[in-house]
Amino acid sequence: MIEFKNVSKLYRKGVRAVRNINLKVDDGEFVFLTGKSGAGKSTLLKLITRELTASDGEVIVNGRDLKRLKDREIPKYRRELGIVFQDFRLLNDRNVYENIAFAQRVIGAPLSEIRKNVPMMMQLTGISSKYKSMPDQLSGGEQQRVAIARALINRPSVILADEPTGNLDEKNSEEIMRLLTEINNMGTTVLIITHSRQLVESMKKRVIVMDKGTIVDDYIDPSANKPVSAFFESETKKRGRSRKNPEFNGAGLKIVTDEDEW
Repeated sequence: MIEFKNVSKLYRKGVRAVRNINLKVDDGEFVFLTGKSGAGKSTLLKLITRELTASDGEVIVNGRDLKRLKDREIPKYRRELGIVFQDFRLLNDRNVYENIAFAQRVIGAPLSEIRKNVPMMMQLTGISSKYKSMPDQLSGGEQQRVAIARALINRPSVILADEPTGNLDEKNSEEIMRLLTEINNMGTTVLIITHSRQLVESMKKRVIVMDKGTIVDDYIDPSANKPVSAFFESETKKRGRSRKNPEFNGAGLKIVTDEDEW
């Protein structure tokens, strides 16, 4: 379970990246987090991974108050999380098998366990035939599958995915979302940060919308009256941008990297 209780994060010079956030994601939920750049999504993610600590309030993950974690406890805590990035972040000098095995070696797993678990994860994610391939020999969809397998191999209770389909075409995006849905159906909590209107509307899952550091909407059933569509349409009108502008996606929202936004 992930819970935010009256959480605010104050950066230097008095900038409040998030303010008075109250949020609860139950075990086994599948949730999208969306909003324009600067809305506070990345700060929320970094609070969950304990890259940042809250200025006020409590962030509780799996029963732990993250502010009370000691520095030496943080690496062990992060092993309970599986993190998937838009740019895959694979080790370019290692093949598929070695990239996935690396996550187990970091935690000191015995060789017998690695030899058992890596093939299992490759089979689950549909990349068994690519086990000897190097990252630059894989398609974008295949690289993301490797990243997901690596995130899953230590059996995390939560998968955090930051724009996991941002660099993929429509077909590969659908396959990755189908894979994340299967993982969720096995009991893993999935939280996805995305700007993609098409992705959000096609999945019909819970959607949390942020704006200016606050949660402005939380759609438990986004299919009802299409409230998510209304959000994206209002953002497009506010920005007054053409959907053909290459800096913007189909939602009229500027595509930015993690470093560009809070």
